[in-house]
Amino acid sequence: MQVPAVKQENPMLVVAIVALMSFMGVLTETSMNVTFPALMREFNEPLGTVQWVTSGYLLMAALVMLTSAYMKRRFTNRQLFIIAVILFSLGDIICGSAFNFWMLLIGRLIQAGCVGICTPLMVNIILDVVSPIKLGTYIGLANLIILVAPALGPTFGGAVVAFASWRVIFWATLPLALILLAMGAKRIRQYAPIKGKYVFDWTRFLVLGLALVCLIMGLNDLGQHSYITFAILLSMSIVLTGFFVKLSKTTSKALFSLSVFKEKAFLFSFLPYIMLQFSNVGINFLLPNYVQEVFQATSLVGGLILLPGSILNCFGQPIYGWMLDHFDGKIPLYIGDILFTLSLVGLTIGGPQLGVWGITFAYLVFAVGRSMAFGNSVAYGLEHINKEFRSDANALYNTGQQVTGAIGTTALALIMDSVNRTGYTHAQNISAGSTLAFILLVVFGIIIFYLFHHLLNLKVEVDK
Repeated sequence: MQVPAVKQENPMLVVAIVALMSFMGVLTETSMNVTFPALMREFNEPLGTVQWVTSGYLLMAALVMLTSAYMKRRFTNRQLFIIAVILFSLGDIICGSAFNFWMLLIGRLIQAGCVGICTPLMVNIILDVVSPIKLGTYIGLANLIILVAPALGPTFGGAVVAFASWRVIFWATLPLALILLAMGAKRIRQYAPIKGKYVFDWTRFLVLGLALVCLIMGLNDLGQHSYITFAILLSMSIVLTGFFVKLSKTTSKALFSLSVFKEKAFLFSFLPYIMLQFSNVGINFLLPNYVQEVFQATSLVGGLILLPGSILNCFGQPIYGWMLDHFDGKIPLYIGDILFTLSLVGLTIGGPQLGVWGITFAYLVFAVGRSMAFGNSVAYGLEHINKEFRSDANALYNTGQQVTGAIGTTALALIMDSVNRTGYTHAQNISAGSTLAFILLVVFGIIIFYLFHHLLNLKVEVDK
């Protein structure tokens, strides 16, 4: 079926509806992170099992995002949005009425389909209806809506557990999802033609899915110091990835095209994007634990040190996008990476001498720089990628974000706990291990600057 493109009078309203569904998915995800003790007590399951409520959710969302390039070509925007809301609502009902842990986990895996569909759909709609000169602003506004969820989620989840039951998280979000369903079904249209029916490549999807599962499970085992199991699972992941690449050279079925990696604009924006995501998720775990272990601060203080940076992270998004649209890429990308790197240099050199307030300020600078570079690396990359590959690139941006986010926490936790020098106190060992983590992220900042330099020079080549 060919659907003619239509002009959308108010694209931000449509983008906001889709972004709010992504917000709902992220809200439930981050809310559930603080319910683990309650879940362990109610279902009599250990932490290693209960954490799959989050790990399994993120992995399933990443797998669904892998299919977004195929789904854009095969289904209408309205169909995808309705499916996403149905999955979220069904997950709400299953989780809210779960009588054992495995029922809860199944509900969460179903619900992950919402974020897996809506996050790429949001960007695809922006690409369809927004002028390239406003791309940064619109992506920034959409990110603002989504990024409020991680800031609210832990507080919302903690309040619900304290005054009611964790099940209220799901029953409270269900009516909101149904309201968004009614709004989206009425307003979301098809803004670009559907290119016809495609045969989905289940073989490649399953192979790559298994590779990601092995990688995430292997990293979890590494965190538990199961080195042999980690080595086996990592080897399986590498072999499966190689098999996926081999299959991709001969298949004609639809998933996503690896040819997108030949696009320099994609490669030089994708690599900084996933490095920034790795750094952000990892540092959000490391710093609250750092101030508790090194400065003996309370868990409340550990959470509050992230609050100023998190607020600027959310509400700065439209401003950073506006900077991209009005000053091109050099100002937000270079300045963002410089702030990102300088904050980490400060943490590396200052360390324990900074104190709680110093760590809070360093994270504030980190958050501003990371946010300025993060969304704009995608917006700039999409603006300069061949239109034929934009939906493939969008699928990989979103999948990479989920996977590297999961890796970031595990990797920095391992590095933080890697130093065990005789004669050092526990706090000194944690401080030394954290310094190694900061150094790794400084190296990331230098690499990102190099990649941004090449990305920004591509525009000069195109203009010539």
